[in-house]
Amino acid sequence: MDKIMLLQARKKQILEAGNKIREDINALIDKDSFVEFSVFSFSKNDFYGKDAEGEGVVTGFATIEGYPFYIIAQNGEVLSGGVSKANCQKMAKCIEQAEKSQTPILYMLNSQGVQIGEGVNVLEGLATLLLKASQLKGTIPQYLIVNGEVFGQLAILAGICDFNFFIKNKSILAANSPLVVSAKDGISLTRLAVGGSRGQRKSQLSTFHVDDYAEIKDKILKITNLLAVSEIDCDELNKVIPSLNSEITHEGLLEIFDSDSYMELGVNFYPMTKTYLGRIGGITCAVILFEVGDGVFLKAKNVRKLKDFAEFASCYNLPLITLVNTQGVLPNLNEHDSLIIKEIGEYISILDCIDTAKISVVYGKAIGLGYTLFASKSMGYDYTYAFATAKIALFDSVQGAEIEFADYYGDKEALAQRYADENSDPINAAKGGYIDNVIEPQFVKQYLIASLQMLVK
Repeated sequence: MDKIMLLQARKKQILEAGNKIREDINALIDKDSFVEFSVFSFSKNDFYGKDAEGEGVVTGFATIEGYPFYIIAQNGEVLSGGVSKANCQKMAKCIEQAEKSQTPILYMLNSQGVQIGEGVNVLEGLATLLLKASQLKGTIPQYLIVNGEVFGQLAILAGICDFNFFIKNKSILAANSPLVVSAKDGISLTRLAVGGSRGQRKSQLSTFHVDDYAEIKDKILKITNLLAVSEIDCDELNKVIPSLNSEITHEGLLEIFDSDSYMELGVNFYPMTKTYLGRIGGITCAVILFEVGDGVFLKAKNVRKLKDFAEFASCYNLPLITLVNTQGVLPNLNEHDSLIIKEIGEYISILDCIDTAKISVVYGKAIGLGYTLFASKSMGYDYTYAFATAKIALFDSVQGAEIEFADYYGDKEALAQRYADENSDPINAAKGGYIDNVIEPQFVKQYLIASLQMLVK
């Protein structure tokens, strides 16, 4: 056969085998920008007696609105997306290219597990792949789309990547088959109920729950823009939020961000402890917001969420701003016998690694450990502000006051009033030099911008 005709026949075979996955890639990238690598990569699966065209994975380079990305996309139509050693080697090769050029990686995974007949070989391949991805964590952004069903060890990539996308009624991720998992517990659940975004509420793996590729593309672009170089936005410098002087609301607090510049990460995971990526006065920041209310209690799981977020801020050199409203550790036996103390210890270690600005705003309560962890000057916060209506104290009740003033035998109501006046008012903390300023809530954005301009190089 003529060599040109042979090349054309082979290309046609590869394109036919990967038609659907290439459609998915094209839905995300700029038109005609995809440059594919290792196209003619075939290996034989002895069990099935057939070739794995392109090793069952498409790799290459493309742009999204002009931003460069390396793309690793599993083809679920080749051997059910089965993972092989050759498959892993092809993906690892693409990761190496991304590392050399410091270019973000976009994974599109769709696999029902390892290919039958691979044996220990595939385990070595998986180890190579997972280690290489892990070595890039915090140096270049890694995005992962659960582009169907992802079972087995490949699911661990979701624990490595910075941002994971779960598509509504499509994405299913699990270290084991979801049907096996539910059967082991004697429960009959669908794959989606076990491994979908709703079934991953406590795993912290679902950064975003989206409807389609258009939403994924929009969020990737927004993150990429936010992680680009910050610029001072003079139009935001004097903005006030008058509503906060009347009532502290979640919506009002979100006005610290520049218009349409922020996004919440990990919405489904412990939503009373919120994490945001956004711009304030043109400067990209990582923002922790404890939900408005009577003060959020700390638990092992939500401290873990904050720990991972603080690590993300440290890796990408982002200022960390904390809007504080917490009472400290939840006092019950279940939390007592948890990883809460270990998680807090690790959070402190990561907090110490943040070299850029650390700013705290006590807008609600900062009680006990809630103050120590999230507002204390001795914990390394560069600036700490408190709303005039905030409450900063060792205890949050008259019972606490009775412990502190054990020798006091006066009227309980008088004791409670004395405790509130002398210990809970933020002015008391400011007198000791621990609060930089007690402010009107409406001016909070101005104070944040001024602080960021002083600290961010």
